Amino acid sequence: MDFFVELEKFFGSELFGLVIMPVFIVLARVTDVSLGTLRIILIAKGYRKIAPMLGFFESFIWILAVSQIMKNLDNLYYFVMYASGFALGTYFGMYIESKLSLGEVIVRIITKYDASELVSRLISDNYNLTTIDADGQFGKVKIIFMVLKREYLNEALQIIKQYNPNAFYTVEDVKFVREGSLPGMNNYPFRGKKDKINRAFSMKK
Repeated sequence: MDFFVELEKFFGSELFGLVIMPVFIVLARVTDVSLGTLRIILIAKGYRKIAPMLGFFESFIWILAVSQIMKNLDNLYYFVMYASGFALGTYFGMYIESKLSLGEVIVRIITKYDASELVSRLISDNYNLTTIDADGQFGKVKIIFMVLKREYLNEALQIIKQYNPNAFYTVEDVKFVREGSLPGMNNYPFRGKKDKINRAFSMKK
């Protein structure tokens, strides 16, 4: 009985109300919003099976946080903590997704200078690409298309800057790529040595 009495006193103490509970609300919001942000990104990238699992934990944690807010509707401090957790959760969700480097991207490179060395380097590094000769506003240009995993994007951009520092390029997310539709699809920039992400999200389809 003494244990429950002490526990009840602890839950009613200023330490619990002013420190522990606000920290719990912030952490709960950071967690559920991070999961929600990641879930939306995964849906957009086609990970159809893992997204509902994240949704379950997201809603469960959200209920825990909201239940505490509903018990303290007259406490503005809790509302501030709730909103702060939401903001931090959005940031951390995007940060986690950027570190996972999920999905594929298409890189379009347009350069008016000789791109033969750049193309040779990309091919030697096993990047799948297609080149097109085209006419631009200021004359002849070379267009290079590449589809690769996001984890190799920075590496590819460094090669582009090294050989054609003034090249114009764009990067876009690709929702779906049919493997084998490009020559050499099994080379490492597309299915490389960092397959741990693929294994972790093997439930994509």
